[in-house]
Amino acid sequence: MNNLFKSTRFKLITGIIALLLVGALLAAIAGRGETVPSAVVGTAFAPCHYVAQKLANGIDGVFGEVSGNAQYEKEIKKLTEEVGDLRAQLVDYENLKSQNALYKEFLELKEENNNFKFAEASVIGRDSADIYKSFTISQGSVNGISKGNAVLWGKYMVGVVDKVYPDYSVVKTVLDSTFNVSAYEILSGEISYVTGNAKLAREGKCKMANLSSQTKVSVGSIICTAGLSTTVPKGLIIGTVDEINDEPTDISSYAVITPGVDIDEITSVFVLTEF
Repeated sequence: MNNLFKSTRFKLITGIIALLLVGALLAAIAGRGETVPSAVVGTAFAPCHYVAQKLANGIDGVFGEVSGNAQYEKEIKKLTEEVGDLRAQLVDYENLKSQNALYKEFLELKEENNNFKFAEASVIGRDSADIYKSFTISQGSVNGISKGNAVLWGKYMVGVVDKVYPDYSVVKTVLDSTFNVSAYEILSGEISYVTGNAKLAREGKCKMANLSSQTKVSVGSIICTAGLSTTVPKGLIIGTVDEINDEPTDISSYAVITPGVDIDEITSVFVLTEF
């Protein structure tokens, strides 16, 4: 057997078979238009090429998504800015509408009372911890403001000046338990006084106290200042009656009053300095 593998005839046959195989390989390569080295390298690195192609496709997808997100973010930013502008315009409109209403009410009061003198002021501060909703205004003693002056929003009384400084003042509202002003109901003419308490203040309301148990004050009627003091004139509107209740501690009654103006919404007032 060993002699067979070493024989010249065996070697010749083996050589012919090898040539035929190489020829078949070359023919196949020629049919694909590739050179032998490139075919060998291409075959060896085909798996690497596959992986690289997948990575490239993934990177393209990621960058495409990032580009899309950047465009969305740009559009969102633009829309957010537009919404901000519209909100600012709405705030300006609401402030202008409020100011117009204030001046309309004020001019009517001024026409009815030519002897009244006022100082206009802006609300510049609020005490968020104060349940009675006191606030600070931009005018003080140098502007003719004095303690006890009535503070108005149009025809409505919202409080009195409680503390006065040279260039600002603090206002005590009608909700305050220490606020006290004589008042009457316009239909019956019944007179008493308006004050506040902590429970009603939390609801944004005050009361006309010390009414008779047989009071003629009715729900829906208007309560105005009675003008029995030297600091507050007669006829300023305080609010309207919501309900009539009995006092728990005696035989009197009281009327729950909703002020004519929401004190939280006030941005400007007029201080009545003379009348």
